[in-house]
Order: sequence, then C-alpha cells, then structure tokens
Amino acid sequence: MTNPHQELWAQCCQFIKDNISPLQYDTWFRDITSESFDDATRKLVLKVQSSFFVDQLEERFLPVLRAAVKKVFGEGVQIFYCYRTVGNDPTTTNVQKSVAPSPTIMAQSKAQAANPFRNDSREDFDPQLNPRYTFENYCQSDSNKIARSIGEAIANNPSLKTFNPLFVFGPAGVGKTHLIQAIGIRVKERNPHARVLYVTARLFQSQYTAAAAKNINSFFHFYQSIDTLIVDDIQDLQNMPGTQNTFFHIFNHLRQHDKQIIMSSDRSPAEMEGFEERLLSRFKWGMQVELERPDLELRRDVLKLKAEQDGISLPGDVAEYLVENVTNSVRELEGIVVSLMAHATVLNRDISLDLARRVMANAVKINRKQVNFEMIADAVASHYNLSPDLLFTKSRKREVSDARQVVMYLAKKLANMPLTTIGHKIDRTHATVIYACNSIEDRLSTERKLAADIEAIEASIKG
Repeated sequence: MTNPHQELWAQCCQFIKDNISPLQYDTWFRDITSESFDDATRKLVLKVQSSFFVDQLEERFLPVLRAAVKKVFGEGVQIFYCYRTVGNDPTTTNVQKSVAPSPTIMAQSKAQAANPFRNDSREDFDPQLNPRYTFENYCQSDSNKIARSIGEAIANNPSLKTFNPLFVFGPAGVGKTHLIQAIGIRVKERNPHARVLYVTARLFQSQYTAAAAKNINSFFHFYQSIDTLIVDDIQDLQNMPGTQNTFFHIFNHLRQHDKQIIMSSDRSPAEMEGFEERLLSRFKWGMQVELERPDLELRRDVLKLKAEQDGISLPGDVAEYLVENVTNSVRELEGIVVSLMAHATVLNRDISLDLARRVMANAVKINRKQVNFEMIADAVASHYNLSPDLLFTKSRKREVSDARQVVMYLAKKLANMPLTTIGHKIDRTHATVIYACNSIEDRLSTERKLAADIEAIEASIKG
C-alpha cells in the first residue's frame, strides 16, 4: 500500500518531469523514492543511489527540486537524502544549504571516497568527480576545440574506442582537469551504474605504496574493475619504476577489456622523461591531443562565465584589460576575478579599471603593448619591402617563403599564439607552422643577417 508521502512525491516527480529534459529525468530522478516525511519537523527524506547523486542533484537540480517540494508538500520542508554506505549502514545527508549536516553525517559521507582496499558495490562507488566540471561550463575556442570534440565523442558513446587511450596534454591552467572530468560526468549521466574514477597520479602512487605493504591483489582488483579510468597529471609518475610497472599492467588489462583510459599531462609523451619506453608506447597508442594556451576568444568567454557565476558585473574596459593582460592561464584569469571581487568588497569600492590595475600589479606580468598577428605580419612585410597580401598566398619564392616563416615564428614568440591559430591565420597546417618555427630557430645560430632582421622587426613591433 502506498504511503501518503510517496503519493505526494509522485506529484513532485511529475512537476520535475515537466520542467527538465526526459534524459535528465530518467538519469537523475526516475529511481528516487520517498523514504519518509515527518509533518511535525517538516523533514522529507529521499532515497537515492549514492553520494554521487547527492552531489549532482545539489549542484544541478536543487532549484527545481525545491520548487516541486514547496508546491506539493508546502512551505518549510527540509530536504534530506539517504543512501547506503559500505557495510549497509544508512547515511543521511542534509542538502539544504541553510542547515549544515552534523559532524557524524559528514564523516560518513566522506567515507564514500573510492578506496582500492574496499570492495565497493556499483551503488556505493564514488567517482571523485567535481560536479562543477561539466561540458556546459567548459568554454570553447580554437585553442581547445579539437580536444573538446574528442572528449564529447568519448563521453556520448563510451563504446567508441577509437580514442582509447585519450592523452590530453598542455601547460598548467589551460583546462585539462576540467575537460577530463567533464568526460567522466557525462559518462555517469548517460549510465549512472558505470564505474568511473578520477584520480591524480600522486594519489595513485600513494595508494600503490600502501598496497605494496598491505594487499597488492586488492589494489589490482579494484583498478581492473573500473569502466572509465581518468588519471590526472600522469607526469608525476616520473622516475617511479614500481608504480609505473603496476600502472602498465592495469592499463593493459583495462584496454584489453575495452575499458576507457583518459590521462592528462603537462607535456606530450614524446617529451616525457623518466618513464619506461613500453609505458610511453601505451600513452601514444590512442589519441594525443593538445590544449594550447587560451586565445583571446576563450579568455573573454571564461571571464564572462566566471563573472556570471559569481554574480558580478564587470565594466567593459575592465573586462578587456583583464583578457588582454592575463594571457597564460584560465586558472589565473579566474583567480584575478576572485581577487578583484574581494578587493572591491573589503575596500567598499566599485570595480573599476584603476582597481583592476591595482589588483593585477602583483599578480601577473602586464603586457605593456598587446602584440597581435596583424602587427607582426605588417612589420615583417615592411622590413622585407613586400606587400602584406603576399604572405597569405601560395607563392614559393624564397623571399616570400622566408618572410612567411618569420611571421609564424614571431607570432609564436611575441604573441604567444597557439600553433593551430597561427595556421588558420596564414592558411597553413599545424605541421607547417611547427616546421617553420623550428627552421627559423635552427637558422638563427648560423645566419647573422636573419638574426639581425628578426631583432630589427621585434624592435619595430615593440616600439
């Protein structure tokens, strides 16, 4: 016999179903049931599958969930979740922001972390994913378009093994962690029962060290049971032969059983040292994709998204000042916004260009003059007495070809432009840009005239 609170929850489900997509409802709400409702305390307990569901519902669907409960149950209802922990001890966690969980409840929730020495069921398994790192929050531009497209292809169709393993590399702060976790979150959205795990290489190494002295078989069994394994900062396993050997065997098992492996690094496999060659060959096995430093378009989008999330309004001149001068890292740009907001609050001042300059004075190196591709092309053409239009033609004349290579070299050096963007600008392939930059580098040590030409061009650009 259905309890009254279960009938009321069914009405809530209908309200939610009318306000979100069918896929979202089937993934996150279809299997939720009402465990209990105490009218005296106004406490509603909903039974969910795991702590991962708590994170996702709280991050994404709390407004619609609260609206449904308010409409059906009335005012003042506190929403709780319950799920089963290891050992079948029930855990209840309060997700209403105004009421914090008790210390005991918090400790039980933290016990859900993935542990290679514990035999987690699929319902209990915690993927260790940050719910904020979604594709919806991941801004796109030419500097990350290819990587994002491949990531979404893997996430939307896990049975597609063309990109297995996926090796994402690039400098710090360009969005590697966000991208690889977004893949894991999308996989879980499509299949909540999938065993997805995000782990840093340092955590993997410390777990291995503990396992070597404790129970190495449990460690292997745990990692070999993963459906999608995401390892961040794999370069941190450098010069750790024991851990590398263990990861090598786990890697082989997962790939042999068509499980997806995703890794990130601050350098490409070809540039990694201190690794066994057989492991590096595995890194190169599937798809290697580079995340380049954020271009102007991406920096603008990231700044706009960050400002919207933090609920602040940035004047146009402040926004342009930030994106033109914080060029190396998305993380650095987000940090500047936080600092700017804190300064404005503490000093009780409006956000202005003057305040932005003050905040950034000790945070980043300011580009006194923003160098762009057009400035470089014009300066090179002027130095060699060529029409700028010639640089964009297919002409193979030596003077035109050399000038074109100088443009590509200086665009990389002075404007810090991604190689793919340089190629788009000059209608050449990524490989051609790499060849041009390497060619100029090699010639500079032996050709004095070329070195003098480039020095003169740089001086004219920097003014």
